[in-house]
Amino acid sequence: MNKLQILLKFAEEIIREKDLNCLLSLLSDVARDILEVDRCSLFLSNPENKTLWTIVAHGVKKIEIPWDKGIAGWVFRNGKSLIVNDAYSDSRFEKSVDAKTGYRTRNILAVPLINRKGEVIGVFQAINKLKGDFTEEDEDLLTLLSGYAASAIENAALYIELNNAYKDTVLRLSHAAEFKDRETKNHILRTGLYAREIAEYLGLDEELETVFLATQMHDIGKIGIPDSILLKPGKLTDEERKIMEQHTIIGYEILKGSKSKLLQIAALIALEHHEKVDGSGYPYGKKGEEISIYGRIACVVDVFDALISDRPYKKAWPEEKVFAFLKENIGKMFDEDVVNAVFKRKDKLLRIKREFKDEYEGD
Repeated sequence: MNKLQILLKFAEEIIREKDLNCLLSLLSDVARDILEVDRCSLFLSNPENKTLWTIVAHGVKKIEIPWDKGIAGWVFRNGKSLIVNDAYSDSRFEKSVDAKTGYRTRNILAVPLINRKGEVIGVFQAINKLKGDFTEEDEDLLTLLSGYAASAIENAALYIELNNAYKDTVLRLSHAAEFKDRETKNHILRTGLYAREIAEYLGLDEELETVFLATQMHDIGKIGIPDSILLKPGKLTDEERKIMEQHTIIGYEILKGSKSKLLQIAALIALEHHEKVDGSGYPYGKKGEEISIYGRIACVVDVFDALISDRPYKKAWPEEKVFAFLKENIGKMFDEDVVNAVFKRKDKLLRIKREFKDEYEGD
């Protein structure tokens, strides 16, 4: 198979692949095949300890070297490609890597990975040409592939940065209600952590982070409830209770209509976390599976945390009483599968409660 055929064979896979590690592995395989070499390595820089480490490396699990050592280090520091057709006669070659791995390096082609700002972020290295020496044509081909690799790495970094900013914004929004209702500080975080455990047990593996974040927004609607009601120390009147119950609809109205799956699920949770499977909940009296699985999870973890936690106005229930209450209310307040998941993850839920207790709770 010639070089063009190899490129065409992998081109569609390269374009289609979204996972960074899989894409870089694919590019390394393409480089190995098209250059007809024994192995390839993709080094990334670690500015914190001034090293280069292999995110992908054929034949070994991981290599980490100081960025002022070896052929890869020279290419990284100088930002220039390098062909070395007799590795052991070149003073820049770091023989210790071969000594550790038991591999014998004969020749090397290394090119820098350069981002859009012109910064060198790593090195793409090909080792041991199967026939003859490395050529300028090989250098051009590896440089082309290094451009794909650098773009993929940079795009992944940008995605992670944007995703982290998005999650941070969501969490800050989740805690907006805290400024009106001080008792909810760690309650918000705990409900998210509980919900993630339950979702994992129920097999919602692809939605764990979404459930974790979305559940923390269950009480966002409380920002629309008057302080005179939200912060009232005594029992609410019937009229005040009706107004308080509107926090579910307010939360839904705040979160609905987004194209984001996270906010779509958060909107459902805000609306449904006080619904009960027997239809006696609010705001709409939904029954059973009319309530989304996310709402059914949120209902259980919200009540569980409220019962098992101290509040300024009450002491926490004993653990055995809390779990008995959950069991007694299967089919009434709570979904059976969700409660069963709570019992299966009981130890983890209690560990979360101990780790993230509220400021006013004792040891």
